Amino acid sequence: MDGASRIRVEGLENTTWLLRRLSDLFIFKTSEPLYEVPNTPMYGFLVAHNSQMSGPRFEKLLAGIAEVKLIQEPAEPALALI
Repeated sequence: MDGASRIRVEGLENTTWLLRRLSDLFIFKTSEPLYEVPNTPMYGFLVAHNSQMSGPRFEKLLAGIAEVKLIQEPAEPALALI
């Protein structure tokens, strides 16, 4: 594993949509379990990087999905909001 990206998405429906979309694109077949971000409408999950999908490549792929807005956070990889 070459690191991971923490993804946060607004709303459970949007989160499951993004997970399905990424799975359809063969980015990954599994991820860490979904978690609710306390005191927000956000849900999150962690996607492990590997030799086929580096962090920068994964962020570029997320940026290519029109419904996704990438937000950079200090000391954290991509944050995706739908």
